[in-house]
Amino acid sequence: MADRKQNSKNNRRKNGSDDDFNPRFRKVRKKVCVMCSNKDFVLDYKNADQLKKFINEKGKILPRRATGACAKHQRDITQAIKRARHIAVLPYTQK
Repeated sequence: MADRKQNSKNNRRKNGSDDDFNPRFRKVRKKVCVMCSNKDFVLDYKNADQLKKFINEKGKILPRRATGACAKHQRDITQAIKRARHIAVLPYTQK
C-alpha cells in the first residue's frame, strides 16, 4: 500500500506537475490596477457609467480583490462612489 502511494508521487514529479497540486485550488492571476496601468484614466464622481464598474447589482462597493485596484485607488473609488450617491448620481441601494 505504501509503495503505491510512493509510486504515484514519483509519477507526478516525473510528469512535471507541482508537489502541492490540488485541482480544487487553482492559481488566479492577480489583477492589475486600472488607474495605475492607464495614466489617462481619470476617476470622476459625476460619471455614473464609469462608477458602475465598481459596484455590484445591489449597489454595494466591490472589494479590492474584485476590482483589482491598489489600496490608494480603491480609496479614491470609494470616495467617488460616496460622493456620487450624495448628489444622487448613483442610488444608495438597488432593489
